[in-house]
Amino acid sequence: MLSKTVSLALKGVEAVPVEVEVDIMKGLPGFNIVGLPDSTIRESRERIRSAVENSGYEFPPKNYVVNLAPAGFKKAGPNFDLPIAMSILRSTGQTDLAVETIAMVGELSLDGRIKPVRGVISMVIALYRLGHKRVIVPRENGVEAAAVKGMTVFAVEFFSEMESVFRNEYPPFEYDGSVKSESITAVPDFSDVRGQENAKRALEIAAAGHHNILLYGSPGSGKTMLAKRVTGILPDLDWESSVETTMVHSVAGILREGQGMVRRPPFRSPHHTSSEVALVGGGANLSAGEISLAHNGVLFLDEFVEFKNNVIQALRQPLEDNEVTVARASGTVIFPSDFMLIAASNPCQCGHLFDDDIECKCSSLKRLNYFNKITGPVSDRIDMEVLVNRVSYEDLACDLLSESSEEILKRVHNAREIQLKRFSGTGMRYNSRMSQALLKRHCRLNSEDEKFFRKAVAGMSFSARSYFKVLKVARTIADLEGAENICRKHLLEALSYKNLHRNYSL
Repeated sequence: MLSKTVSLALKGVEAVPVEVEVDIMKGLPGFNIVGLPDSTIRESRERIRSAVENSGYEFPPKNYVVNLAPAGFKKAGPNFDLPIAMSILRSTGQTDLAVETIAMVGELSLDGRIKPVRGVISMVIALYRLGHKRVIVPRENGVEAAAVKGMTVFAVEFFSEMESVFRNEYPPFEYDGSVKSESITAVPDFSDVRGQENAKRALEIAAAGHHNILLYGSPGSGKTMLAKRVTGILPDLDWESSVETTMVHSVAGILREGQGMVRRPPFRSPHHTSSEVALVGGGANLSAGEISLAHNGVLFLDEFVEFKNNVIQALRQPLEDNEVTVARASGTVIFPSDFMLIAASNPCQCGHLFDDDIECKCSSLKRLNYFNKITGPVSDRIDMEVLVNRVSYEDLACDLLSESSEEILKRVHNAREIQLKRFSGTGMRYNSRMSQALLKRHCRLNSEDEKFFRKAVAGMSFSARSYFKVLKVARTIADLEGAENICRKHLLEALSYKNLHRNYSL
């Protein structure tokens, strides 16, 4: 008897529907799965057999053929265990349930428990768009699935409970709104930072406009300490951003149990020995990389110049397009990667090129080689460059608390609100993402400031990309002040953050 159920497979961060067909053929007992399954799916045969029998059902010795349609792309993951097992019960006549009426995903353990799977929110969103109203998911994925409004979610713990779901005897999962998410108070506070007022100001501007920033300076000057506090001055994600981020984290399998939606901007800090695949994504199953896991948050690259050159150059397309296309022999997927880049680096090999107290011991050639590692096409895509000097003894010994992250957050939030209102209906959210058309409309200068800026751009030999980035940073500085138009003081401050070439020329 032929039986069908509806499930889903992941392609990147999106999900596509898969029809699970089970038929019993004539011949010797067997259990074959076709439709381009990976090794995880092929191994499910023994899991399913044991789970069915340990749940009080029979697994008759017959010739089972399972087809995962459409067969045109490779399926991966254990999420087909549950629909295959239900189709087998239907095919063997052990139930008369209409198993095709409710979509389902879940991995089965040998004792019949239904274990969580990755990418549930992507699957539920795909079902909702296709017009489905009900879905069965593992108990641990209930909060994540229930975040999609309009879907009736059944979060089931044991395979033996499946019949009661189809007989309308199992209560739908009720989401009370409580989630296990990272609290903003768990992020280190800026009030702990002594000195570094210029760097803190620059990071506030970067956070307000979602600008990429490079921190360079002597070892121990506090570059890493400052970067780790940035998410504390970023507002909570809006609903759309939260869904996008949760989809990526769910597919990657890094959502904590019961977390549900990702509400806070993520912070990712890969080690400088990370490979290109680890950073950008790819691999055998085309998984997301660190730049996608940092989507709508912060990607911190400490010891920036120590990353391999091909890894650094791989950032060029994501920084420009806010997404990354990963093409492999097994297929092509697009991962979102709209992140705020914070790069930190020493200015030279010994690290003391701009140190007032310790003399740099690097030769001119070594300095030039180090400078060439920092500069280039990637640095041209960085909006702000900030020299971070070592903190003086007086600042370290000062008992006065610095401004807290909460106070900075208020200004950042107000600037973000101004940007949301300005870009309403355009698909943009941040000044750093303005198109040239929007730039001309919202970054106008009066005639005197226009002449000043023209001379500054010519004198500093800016590229076209750097010219636009300075204007965008100036727009963010004006927004932090609540100013309607950009004026000269905003331009001067924005120009001061494009100082890498000027400092190295000294």
